[in-house]
Amino acid sequence: MLQTVDVADLRPGMYVHKLLGPWMQHPFWRTSFLLDAERVAELQDSGVEQVVVDLSRSELEAAPADTPDAVLPALAGDEAPPDSASETDTDRRRVIVVDGTVSLASELSRARRICDEGRDAVEAMFREVRLGRGVDAAHVMPLLDEITGSIDRHPTALVSVARLKDADSYTYLHCVAVSALMTMLARQLKLPDDQVREAALGGLLHDMGKAMLPIEVLNKPGKLTDEEFAIVRQHPVHGERLLRDGGVTQEAVLHIARHHHEKVNGAGYPQRLSGAELPLLTRMSAICDVYDAITSNRPYKAGWDPAESLRRMASWQGHFDETLMKSFVRSVGIYPIGALVRLSSDRLAVVVEQNPATLLAPRVRVFYSAKQRKHVLMTDLDLATAGDRERIVGVESPEKWGFRDLEKVWLP
Repeated sequence: MLQTVDVADLRPGMYVHKLLGPWMQHPFWRTSFLLDAERVAELQDSGVEQVVVDLSRSELEAAPADTPDAVLPALAGDEAPPDSASETDTDRRRVIVVDGTVSLASELSRARRICDEGRDAVEAMFREVRLGRGVDAAHVMPLLDEITGSIDRHPTALVSVARLKDADSYTYLHCVAVSALMTMLARQLKLPDDQVREAALGGLLHDMGKAMLPIEVLNKPGKLTDEEFAIVRQHPVHGERLLRDGGVTQEAVLHIARHHHEKVNGAGYPQRLSGAELPLLTRMSAICDVYDAITSNRPYKAGWDPAESLRRMASWQGHFDETLMKSFVRSVGIYPIGALVRLSSDRLAVVVEQNPATLLAPRVRVFYSAKQRKHVLMTDLDLATAGDRERIVGVESPEKWGFRDLEKVWLP
């Protein structure tokens, strides 16, 4: 049951479902959480005027004698605010929890919905820009909560699904994927919540400047001419301007928009910044942007295998911050979900889940005999418990084996 409550009337134990104030000024990383006395005080000192409280998730004790009478009917009423979720929507958002963690299968299913909604939300922002109406960054806050919530529940589910984009949806889902990757890397680095929030927002908005590019250039299926590439190289400059005009004030987010194509050796664009000139979140964005780009199907090329992509990226001297690159590999896994690997038994398998204890021994789904060149009965295998009986001996190219739609092997 959802109810709108004035911030002045909040008390510990209430579960905040949604903040109704100016999100860019409020002090919270998440917009849904259980209130304690400290958070009540912070909310009352912020610019937020009202919140939506979820009574079904609140942990309220009996109301104290000095509770204002006006609050009691609101908390006990049966009607939800007009913009609240329907019962069906609420049920749809529930996830399966096993031993305190969300199952991968459950989160993958939820990630599909987040990607669908995220694609529509980012496409709508692009459409508004093309119509000359600018960027309204506040509208993406609910999507940002969905993305970060998914990463917190199961770090690799959303980034794995978001990688599976077709050429037509690439531009929009790329923003969702980079936001998820930025959040995951920020959590891996144990950054404070305010920086995690900026990383996620910067990833989501980093490519808004592409909305200013001619469609025929943005979606060109072949190689760009020098003139066309010069146009594309201007999108970071357009992006920063659009975000500033749209009211984004976080310098870290603005820097990501303008400089996510810079390289640590100074060979990037638009300003050839290098080394210490590039803040932490911008250096992170360069890695996340490239990884999603090269693992995704784009108008002019098919995506690379995720494990092979990591190997290639690690070999590009001077392109990325090497320390951050190592942290990125730890966050997505040496063998990311969806990677095609060859086992010591000469069988091929797809990685289906990471093993927190060891990056070299994920859980895989065996489905093909490389020796006999035929499909075999699909079997899940935890390499962490297989010992010397089975291990990964190499990464394989799906194209080499003629495998298409390999995601059908690992998606539930």
